[in-house]
Amino acid sequence: METFGTHDGPGIRMVIFLQGCKLKCLYCHNPDSIATSGGKDYEVEKLVQMALKTKPYFGKKGGVTVSGGEPLLQAKALIPFFKRLKEEGINTNIDTNGRILNHFSKELLDDYADLVMLDIKHITEEGYLALTGMPNKDTALNFAKYREASGKKMWLRYVLIPGITDAPELLHALGNHFKDYKTIRKIEIQPYHKLGIHKWESLGWDYQLKDARENTPEELKAATKILEKYFREVKIN
Repeated sequence: METFGTHDGPGIRMVIFLQGCKLKCLYCHNPDSIATSGGKDYEVEKLVQMALKTKPYFGKKGGVTVSGGEPLLQAKALIPFFKRLKEEGINTNIDTNGRILNHFSKELLDDYADLVMLDIKHITEEGYLALTGMPNKDTALNFAKYREASGKKMWLRYVLIPGITDAPELLHALGNHFKDYKTIRKIEIQPYHKLGIHKWESLGWDYQLKDARENTPEELKAATKILEKYFREVKIN
C-alpha cells in the first residue's frame, strides 16, 4: 500500500500493489511481487474504507491505482472493488502490462476503469522476449487496440534503458505504432534505475542488468524530443 502516491496516475493516489505476475522483467523493481502465491488478503470493503479515509487528499484528479505484480490476474476480484469506488465517486486506474484480456478484465476496463496505464516493454518481439522472459509482444498491442476502441483514456509507460530500449529507431517505431490513437493522453518515460537490486539479491536471483547505467539528462531529452513528434504529452517520471 502507498497512501500518497504521486507517480501512479493523475493527482495524489492511494496505490495498491497486488501479488502475482506472469512476466519476469529484467529491470523489475518489485520482484517480490512476481510470485502468484503469498501476499495479504483484504476484504473489498476494508480497502474501500481505506480509500475513503484518503479521499480528502485526492482533490479533483486523484484516486486509487492498482498496480503489481500484474493486477489483471485478479480482475474478477477487482470488479466489485472498482464498482464500490465508483459508487463513492473515486477515480480508478489500472497499471498493467496488458497481457490479460478476458471476460473479467474487459468488464473491469469497460465499466469501472477511468484510466489504464499500459506498460510497453519493447516494440520488437526479440526485445520483448529478452526483457520479459515471455514471447508475444502483440498481447500488449492488442490490449491497447481494445482500449482505443472503447474510447476511454489510456496512458503509455516506457522504461528507457541505455543500449536496450533507447535507440532512436525503437522510439520512432513506438511512436509510429500509436500515432493515430485518440485515447492516449500521454506517454511517461520511466528512467532506468537499479533500486530493486537488493530485492533480487534477497530472493537469491541474479540481476542481469548490473552493467546497465542510468540515463543521462541528454539521453532523456533526446528521447523526449523524438516521442513529442507522436504524442500530445511526454513526461519523464
